[in-house]
Amino acid sequence: MRQINYMSFKDLSLNKPILKAITEAGYDNPTLVQEKTIPLVLNKKDVIVSAQTGTGKTAAFALPILQLLFDKQDAPKSGKKIKSLIVSPTRELAIQIEENFKTYSKYTNLRTTVVFGGTSIEPQKDILKKGVDILIATPGRLLDLHKQDIVNLDYVEILVLDEADLMLDMGFIDDVKKIERLCTNEKQILLFSATIPYKVEQLANNILNNPERVEVAQNASISNNINQVLYYVPKRNKIELCLHLLRNTIKGNIIIFRRTKFGVEKLEQTLLKNGYKVETIHGDKSQNLRQEALQKFKNKEAKILIATDVAARGIDIDNLDNVINFDLPNVPETYVHRIGRTARAGNSGTSYSLCSADEKAYVTTIQQLIQNQIDVVEDHPYPLDPKAKPEIHKSKKTGSKYKKGRKSTASKKKKKRWY
Repeated sequence: MRQINYMSFKDLSLNKPILKAITEAGYDNPTLVQEKTIPLVLNKKDVIVSAQTGTGKTAAFALPILQLLFDKQDAPKSGKKIKSLIVSPTRELAIQIEENFKTYSKYTNLRTTVVFGGTSIEPQKDILKKGVDILIATPGRLLDLHKQDIVNLDYVEILVLDEADLMLDMGFIDDVKKIERLCTNEKQILLFSATIPYKVEQLANNILNNPERVEVAQNASISNNINQVLYYVPKRNKIELCLHLLRNTIKGNIIIFRRTKFGVEKLEQTLLKNGYKVETIHGDKSQNLRQEALQKFKNKEAKILIATDVAARGIDIDNLDNVINFDLPNVPETYVHRIGRTARAGNSGTSYSLCSADEKAYVTTIQQLIQNQIDVVEDHPYPLDPKAKPEIHKSKKTGSKYKKGRKSTASKKKKKRWY
C-alpha cells in the first residue's frame, strides 16, 4: 500500500514565483522525500537523505535552495557570486539537475549553469565569468576551473553532494573532500545518496554538522505499476532469449542494462544485425555522443537504449515502457534504480530480468530488499535446467602432448607470451 499524500507545495513555505513554476511544470503535491527534506533545508540544517532515483530528490534540494537564495538574487550579473554548489558524479546527472533548476527558477533572477568534463572548457569559462548564483558541476572539471581561478567558492552558502555513494564508488572521495574544504566553514551541507554504506557514513561524519536524517524506505520506491518478471536462462542463450522477447513479447521503448561497456557493444552489434534501431551509452563515450544517443532515444528515433549503470544513473526518460536486466546487478539497490525508470508519474511499465545459473544468488538478495517475490516465466524457448551449475569458461587447450624436456626453444619463448 503506497502512502497517500495530501500535503501541497503551498504548505512548505515556498514563495509565489517558485510555486508558479512548480505548477506550470505539472506538479501539485510533494513526494515523501520532498515533504520531509524541504522544511529541514529551509531551517538551514545539514541533512543526509537516503532515497532512490525517481523519488523526486532533485526538487527536494532545488526548491529550498532557490527559496533561500531568492532574497539575494538582485546583485548585478557581473557581481554574482556562486552561493550554492551542487556536485554530481556524472555529466548526465549534472545536466539533468541544471534542467530542474532552470524549470523551477523560471520566475526568479537566479542564474544557474552546469560544468563537466569531456567537452570544451572555454564556453564554460565564459559563462562563469559573467557570474552565476548556482553552479552544478562534476568534481574533476570543477577543480580544473578552480585551479585556473575561474571558479571562486569563497561565497558558497549551500553545498549539495548528490549521489554520494556513486561518487565514492567512482573514486572521487579526495576530490569531494577538497571541494568541501574550498568552500566556507559556515556553509550548509546536504548529502543525498541512494544507499548509506560505511564510506558515505564516514564522509558525512567528517564534514556535516549535526545533520538531520531523512530516509525514504527503499522498497517504497518501487511503484505498484511495475510488472516484474524473471526468466531463468543459460548464460549462452541470453542473447537468443532477448531477441525472442523483442520479437514476440515486448512492445514500446526499452532500456537494456548490461554490466560492462564490452557487453553493451556486443549486444548492440547483434541487435543492429537483426534490424533494430539501437543507441548506447557507457563511460567510454564522449559527452556529446552520450547526449546525442539519449536525445535520439527520447525522440523515438531509436526504440532501444543499451546502457551501463554508471552511464545511466539518474537519467530521466518520460514514458519508458520497459527495462531489461540483461545482466542482473550484484547490488540489489541497483535493481531498484534500474526498474524505477519505468512506471513514473502514474504510468505502468514492465521489467524483464534474465538470470543465468551464476546470478541466482542476486535474485535472492533483490527479493529480500524489495520484500517481494518476482514472478518467474517458465514458458520460453531457452529454459535453464534447475540443476544447472554456473558455467565456467575453461580453455579448451589441455597439456602439451610432448613430454617435458622435448620442447624447442621457440616453443619455450611462446610459452612466456602469456598475454
